[in-house]
Amino acid sequence: MNPKDQHLVVIGGGAAGFFCAVNAARLNPSLKITIVEKTNKILSKVKVSGGGRCNVTHACFEIPELVKHYPRGANFLKKTFHWFNPKDTIEWFAERGVKLKTEEDGRMFPVTDDSQTIIDCLIREVNRYGIEIRYSCEIKSVEVKEDGFILQTAPQGALKANFLCIACGGYSKPAQFDWLTQLGHTIAEPVPSLFTFNMPGNNITKLMGISVDDAVVKIAGSKLQQNGPMLITHWGLSGPAVLKLSACAARELAACAYKFTVLINWLPRYNEQTLKDEVLYIRNRDAAQKISTKNLFGLPNRLWLYFLEECGINTDWRWADLPSKQQQKLVQTLTAQSFQVNGKTTFKEEFVTSGGIKLIEIDANTMQSKIVPNLFFAGEIMDVDGVTGGFNFQHAWTSGFIAAKSIAQKP
Repeated sequence: MNPKDQHLVVIGGGAAGFFCAVNAARLNPSLKITIVEKTNKILSKVKVSGGGRCNVTHACFEIPELVKHYPRGANFLKKTFHWFNPKDTIEWFAERGVKLKTEEDGRMFPVTDDSQTIIDCLIREVNRYGIEIRYSCEIKSVEVKEDGFILQTAPQGALKANFLCIACGGYSKPAQFDWLTQLGHTIAEPVPSLFTFNMPGNNITKLMGISVDDAVVKIAGSKLQQNGPMLITHWGLSGPAVLKLSACAARELAACAYKFTVLINWLPRYNEQTLKDEVLYIRNRDAAQKISTKNLFGLPNRLWLYFLEECGINTDWRWADLPSKQQQKLVQTLTAQSFQVNGKTTFKEEFVTSGGIKLIEIDANTMQSKIVPNLFFAGEIMDVDGVTGGFNFQHAWTSGFIAAKSIAQKP
């Protein structure tokens, strides 16, 4: 067979699919490459991520530390990140004229603060290597042949491929994986990840828009907890701490139908005992001061007044007037306030599904299926998901690159 007859079909026009296609084309110019996209849009998550700025990756360069940001797939990623990691991502884009910058929290964006910069870069690479993109082309079935694959597509009919990379993103329903399970693969059942906590009718929702820089959020009755910035919304709680916890606890929270109790420590530098000691100290030092005007913990003032109301503390009371019962309630509320959560809300465009092709069936060093030769995977279709902050894109770049390198080196 003439090398020019070798055809790679990439299913999915997102970050992982594009990265696989353009790198395979660069590493093996004799490959014919086609990207098949079910919708009429490409790179749609790239476009909207990070509020339209595209959170390309995260400035975390030690692999043991990096993998901690992935609730599922960490052991698999320890291997993949040796081949391509955030440092490689930064260099790859820089070589193509796209410089990235690091923000205080470690998230990395193009210096233009515009996701179109990343899209334009990837499309330039596609055009440079003559890669074909088929829009509105849905894969109905995949048949394995001795020399590759036959893909039945709608409405464009059959498509032959020597190599196939599946990079179509995550699915929310098990039945959507049927065309892959028919190839012999098994899936970890998909459940939502990265969502906010709904607390319908709770008083705190009146404070929507207020945020704290650091809080500890814990699922009651478990060891599952996260800390970080937290935001009060009109439906409940959101912000990085909640989103990270939703990812880490995705399976457990799905199992209880998103009805659970959450405990918040609004002042993570204290526990119940150390805060009790601090309040006693404040009572003695500032006895004549009004509690409502002497907010010594750096909390937003409206939030502080809410805590006083919740604890039955009169706004005219001085610290010296504070009864022990209300004092104890204030300490407990600030360090372990309990909320009933009933439901979830998808976190806008950052929504991620945990679950997908089981990692035991994929070779981490090549992204090739251990079941079907010349079948590769990239991105969220695998049972890997990261917390918010550029980690899911990094997995897309890494897996896309490894798949591309493996395919390009195939005889």
